[in-house]
Formats: sequence, structure tokens, C-alpha cells
Amino acid sequence: MGTHVREAIDSHSAKTPREPFSWKFGPAVSEVKCINLALQGGSAHGAFTWGVLDRLLEEPRIEMEGVSATSAGAMNAVVMAHGLTNGGPEGAREALEEFWRGVARVSVPFGALHLFEMMSRFLSPYQLNPFNYNPLRRLIGQVVDFERLRQGSAVKLFLSATNVRTGKIKVFTDKEITADCVLASACVPLLYHAVEIDGEHYWDGGYMGNPALFPLIYSCQSRDILIVHVNPIERPDKPTSAYDIMNRINEISFNSTLMREMRAVAFVTKLIDDEKLSQGDAKRVLIHSVGADDVMRGFGTASKLNADLGFLSQLRALGRERAQAWIDHHLDDLGSRSTVDIRAAYL
Repeated sequence: MGTHVREAIDSHSAKTPREPFSWKFGPAVSEVKCINLALQGGSAHGAFTWGVLDRLLEEPRIEMEGVSATSAGAMNAVVMAHGLTNGGPEGAREALEEFWRGVARVSVPFGALHLFEMMSRFLSPYQLNPFNYNPLRRLIGQVVDFERLRQGSAVKLFLSATNVRTGKIKVFTDKEITADCVLASACVPLLYHAVEIDGEHYWDGGYMGNPALFPLIYSCQSRDILIVHVNPIERPDKPTSAYDIMNRINEISFNSTLMREMRAVAFVTKLIDDEKLSQGDAKRVLIHSVGADDVMRGFGTASKLNADLGFLSQLRALGRERAQAWIDHHLDDLGSRSTVDIRAAYL
């Protein structure tokens, strides 16, 4: 990890020394578990994450301390944080539904957007989209009160973007977040102009952190990180068509940074287990995950452009189902052990 990134994260921690924000209302619930979330990007497939969050927000035994997110994950993260800050868990659920219904309402029809994506292989967005039209800019501004989040978010936010000039990761925190920060994290370079912030230009954060785990490790107290997977890690069959090859390249590219960070987590964990490093010198991170690779493998890259409400609702339902299964099987493991075999899943 670059020194400038570590300094930025350390600076954020120094400025915001706070206990996990408690946003549960009503009678006290015994054994409330505090977790951090890591949300992958995946355009319309981010509706799966919507479903996962929707179910987690209903769970009185779970509180969220920090959220690291990229692209569509960043959209979900800021909308949820806005809702939590202003109306607690129910407010967050309502905000997420408002946002995704808005996505279905304002998005260009799938067929036209798919054609646009195909043309982008030959023409740049500066040619195809000279006015840089992005329907999500207005929507995210309508749903989220960014000034309120900067004043005090209910959860710590870490949104990743890729600096076009340097190729380095940029992590935007809730103390500096704007609509441009979210759009930068979700800027697909073949569809939209690079987003300029403070004289630098940014593309989708998935190239350098999808999502980045280190902000949660360094800036949050909870050891538990729940990763919400959108991009399939494994595929059983060798791709042979041009479409399938490009689809697999996309998946591998957007999982690569997570795989590298998980290798570092596994390395530190082994040092602690072998008593070569004390937990006073390093944090033992507990990794958990919710995903649906078995279903997501059936969707190609093109479906990430499908913002039809029926499709988004299908993904939301799938996300709720998988979140419920994770709660049923692993909620009691929070705080005590990882529920993912890191070596088998990522190394």
C-alpha cells in the first residue's frame, strides 16, 4: 500500500476518533454484533447488494461501523448511509428502494445502452457522449443529502476511485464526499468522461480496489468484514467465444485487487497463528462473505446494463435470500472466527 494512501487513512482516523454509531431503535437487543461491509461494484448487478443490505438492515442483532465500496457498491453505500443518518434502518431501506426504482426510471433502455456499449469499443465517450450525459448524477443528488453526510454520517464511508494520471487508488471518506466522488467511483471509462475532482481525473474504482479492504482494517474497530460479492470468482468452463472471453476478462480484472488484499490478510493471520506476530502489533481480521456466484455466472457482462425494474427486483430478492442464509448460518460466528476459508476461496 502506498504511503500517501496510508497517510490519508490515518489522517481520517485521527480526525474522527469515534465509537461505532448505534442506530438501532426500540428495546435493547442482546449480543448486537458490529461489522464492516465491503461492497463490490457491478453496475445493475449492484441490485443484488441492495437486497443484501435490505435484509441486514432489518436484523436487530447487527450494527454497521464502516463501509468500503466501489462503483455500484459506492452508490449503495452512500444511499444507505444517508438513510441511516436521517431515519435509521427503516430510513435506509426506504432510501435504497427509492434509489433503485429511480435507476429503473431514468436509465436508457437496455437495448439502446447495449448498442452504445458496443459502439464504445470503436469510439470514445468524448465522441459518443460529448455532453457527458449521466442520468445517475441527478438521481444521486436527489436521493442523498451529501452536506448532511459530511457533517456526520451514521457509518464511516470509504469510496474507491482510480486516478487516471497516476493509476493509484483514491479513497474518498464521508468527511469529503460529494456526488462527484460517487460518480468517480462508478465512472466506466468507455461510457463516461473521467470525473474531475480537485484537478485530478478519476475512473471506476474497480481497477484498483473492488472493494478496498485496508480502510476498514486501519480505520475501524470491528474486526469483522462482510464482503458482498457481485462478480463471480470462479467459472467451471473455459470461455471460447469472443463474448465469453471478454466477460471472463472483466470478472478477473475486477476481482484481482480483492484477491491480492486477501493474500495479505492470510499472510498476517498466519503470522499471528504461528505466534510470530502478536495481536497487539496487528489486527486479526475476520472475513465473511455473501454472494451468489452460482446465479451470477448465468448473467453476462451485458446484463450489467440492464436496469429494467423486473431484473433489478429479481436481483434484490436473490440478495435478501442469500443474506438470510448467511445470518442463519454465521451470525453467531461474528467476533470469533472467519466464516470464509481464505486460502480455498482467494489464494
